[in-house]
Amino acid sequence: MRARARIARKVPGAIPVFALGLVVIAALGGDWLAPYDPGAQDLANTAMPPSGAHWLGTDDLGRDVLSRLVSGARIALLGPAVVAIGVAVLATVIGLLAGYRGGWVDSAIMRGVDLVYAVPPLLVAIVVVGVFGGGYPLAIGVLIALSVPADVRMVRSAVLAQRNLAYVESARTVGVGRGRILFTHLLPNVLPTVVANLLLTFVSALVGLAALAFLGLGVGTGAPDWGRMLAENKGMLDLNPAAMAAPAVLITVVAASVTLIGDRVYDRMAARGRDVGRA
Repeated sequence: MRARARIARKVPGAIPVFALGLVVIAALGGDWLAPYDPGAQDLANTAMPPSGAHWLGTDDLGRDVLSRLVSGARIALLGPAVVAIGVAVLATVIGLLAGYRGGWVDSAIMRGVDLVYAVPPLLVAIVVVGVFGGGYPLAIGVLIALSVPADVRMVRSAVLAQRNLAYVESARTVGVGRGRILFTHLLPNVLPTVVANLLLTFVSALVGLAALAFLGLGVGTGAPDWGRMLAENKGMLDLNPAAMAAPAVLITVVAASVTLIGDRVYDRMAARGRDVGRA
């Protein structure tokens, strides 16, 4: 985290926001912004290099690469966003409960978390999605289930650092209910950790879903998914290298932008929390 924070401070804040903003605009605009129909085939112009008509060339079926990248931005952002939000909600509730209650509740939750945390997420996702025949919703569900334990551990650690502080003890003393303590008092103080984890989970899900698509799992055949474009165009490096390089660059840019933004958001939220605490 500290190494990423040092890098984030050296990069002007507008750069990752601008880069991510362009991808978000593409995701919202979708097919309206694409110069061609992303699924339209032109078998007379297959594997063409970049030109004035096709800025990033065409793939082996004559489909415009730029149009498929623009159309695929929605898939690239939506899936990881669903994973990140799902993981954040589940991990926050479970982590708050485990950290605040302690005792046998904490022990039972953490033994289950440790069991799932011990398995390699992406490898298990490949096996499960492959066995059950793929499918984008299944891939998202598996990534959520396998990503929750890491975030639970982080949230629980943040709660353990807060639960014996004076403001929590005061709330208990005046008879404030457990639910109100968890979500009104503790949650705002662990929110920087939750937000940072959410953005990092987004990055992990982006890479994970792209990897599954590259292996032929997740999204269906022909979908303008960046990971699937990598797989479909890997044999075109000598004809149109842009067809494979462009989706790889976009995945890298989005992942780096979200990571840098996450570090800046965490630093600001943590600093604001310290200022409030001193006040």
